[in-house]
Amino acid sequence: MRPSPLLSLLALTLSVTVGHPAAIGAQPLPSRAIVEHAADSIVRRVLASNGSPSLAVAIVRGGDTLVMKAWGTADLESPSVATAQTVYRIGSVTKQFTAAVVLQLVDSGSIRIDDAIGTYLPTLPAAWKPVTIRQLLNHTSGIPSYTDIGAAWARRWGEQMTPDTLIALSANTPMWFTPGTQWRYDNTGYVVLGMLIEQRTGMAWGDVIAQRFAKPLGLAHTTNCLPSPLVLHRARGYEREGNAWENTAYLDMSQPYAAGALCSTIGDLATWNHALHSGRVISPASYRLMTTPEGAAATGALKYGFGLGRDTLAGRDVITHGGAIHGFRSANVWIPSAKLSITVLANSGNANPDAVMQKLARVALGVSASTSTSKAH
Repeated sequence: MRPSPLLSLLALTLSVTVGHPAAIGAQPLPSRAIVEHAADSIVRRVLASNGSPSLAVAIVRGGDTLVMKAWGTADLESPSVATAQTVYRIGSVTKQFTAAVVLQLVDSGSIRIDDAIGTYLPTLPAAWKPVTIRQLLNHTSGIPSYTDIGAAWARRWGEQMTPDTLIALSANTPMWFTPGTQWRYDNTGYVVLGMLIEQRTGMAWGDVIAQRFAKPLGLAHTTNCLPSPLVLHRARGYEREGNAWENTAYLDMSQPYAAGALCSTIGDLATWNHALHSGRVISPASYRLMTTPEGAAATGALKYGFGLGRDTLAGRDVITHGGAIHGFRSANVWIPSAKLSITVLANSGNANPDAVMQKLARVALGVSASTSTSKAH
């Protein structure tokens, strides 16, 4: 069975967690044993309710790894047990990697953030050319997203596509709004940013990610998740029909591209979180831009920087982004005040890793689970 129409439209969308502030106590933070036990209980309940065939969880607080573990089954047809080394599609968590490359290009002087994209990509549709790089990064460009065109995209999921083909999918759709005046989540904007990266570096987007991040940071399992290359420990994605699991509909992974094509592991994403948020990836000035919503991107329900959302959870500021792509969902959060990194990866398009992440964050912070939270898309 194919994913539901709703899941199809949300296949590459953002997932940002919103919490209602609660008082931050002065008591010592829970021990590793307490967090491990709570995580095991939380995840096992999700699996028992058919929430996902597997869940992988990384919780790292400061320099202390509290949890680095997976539960359940990575491939139901083999079957194979999920481990901390299982590789999942991470969907739109990819966007922060793309945004970080763009900001490195800004730091090096190769581009300027308020330049019009047409300066670098003159073959784009005429209405798109005045859009600035900043507007592409924070989803205020008004460029229509190819993932929002419904059946016209869904019937072509199986096709291998170049970036130019992805652009053509929505090139004749009217602009959503005047650039800079509103916020709307936009995968095509990040396709354009991938094209910008290739134009300025002379390399394929996936090779740039490998050269700039995967190799120097030791992200051994973070890769452009194309179907042909062998990827050891790759999980398969599923959708639930009633109480039965089915293979997710096929999506050629050339299509998510710079908006959502990466695969990774919980360990790699924990390493990435600490590297990005400790100043090892981009300059302090670029990091402030990346994590500070501004203009129209700061006025809606979702406060969005560049490839990252900003909100609160349990009374603490959080920097977060999730992913939803055929057969997989992910949640990835950094809580600066506790230097706390939490990543939850699931091989189910029906999963709710945000809810799991919220519970885990409260445990790791020693906050009562009775404080209400909500999730916004």
